[in-house]
Amino acid sequence: MSSPHSLLLALLIFGAALLYSTVGHGGASAYLAVMALLGTTPEVMKPTALVLNILVAGLATVKFYRAGYFSWSLFWPFALASVPLAFVGGAITLPVGSYRAVVGAVLLFAATRLLVLGRRDLQQTVRRPPLLVALGTGAGIGLLSGLTGVGGGIFLSPLLLLVGWAETRETSGVSAPFIVVNSAAGLLGHVTSVAQVPFEATYWGAAAVLGGWLGAHLGSQKLDAVWLRRLLGVVLVLAGLKLILT
Repeated sequence: MSSPHSLLLALLIFGAALLYSTVGHGGASAYLAVMALLGTTPEVMKPTALVLNILVAGLATVKFYRAGYFSWSLFWPFALASVPLAFVGGAITLPVGSYRAVVGAVLLFAATRLLVLGRRDLQQTVRRPPLLVALGTGAGIGLLSGLTGVGGGIFLSPLLLLVGWAETRETSGVSAPFIVVNSAAGLLGHVTSVAQVPFEATYWGAAAVLGGWLGAHLGSQKLDAVWLRRLLGVVLVLAGLKLILT
């Protein structure tokens, strides 16, 4: 990839990390989107998204934990089942056509979540999920996370909110560490299978860390990110359609 493209991608990664970390996410779906729009190869997209996800979601974990939004009782069943499946998914390399279709669908799902749930904070009575339901759901999210290179937050967050298993800020506080453990497992599975992480991930990581720190700081201080989610949702729609249709 040329230097101008690398610089542009670094700037876009910074912006994606800032926007996503305000709601406790690592931003993998956005990194996949901007890499797709700039013609990055699938071999680079998946491991790079996982590395950046770990960095940004790790920062968000610390910020939201310190703000008192983490719940261990809600976190562990989803994480326990998701981690081994994320490892398995990370070790699987899909054909290019299949990869583009799956990632495109994931991006469109993420866009729907941002555009629909981004309209408002959901206010409802919170009830914890049954253990077996949480374990089964975590396993499914983990496998898809490893296959596509996302940390699973784009699936877990809307589920927690729509079903009423967590409040909005608690959702962010649980999603961030969930993304960290799934991304780490997926990356480990990928490295075990492919035995490499692209060099570009190292310097793009600096942009992600800077944006992630700023976004997580703002998000944990109750910044209203509704309009940011809508704008990012439009970008994800464009990238998802590009992957599926081209």
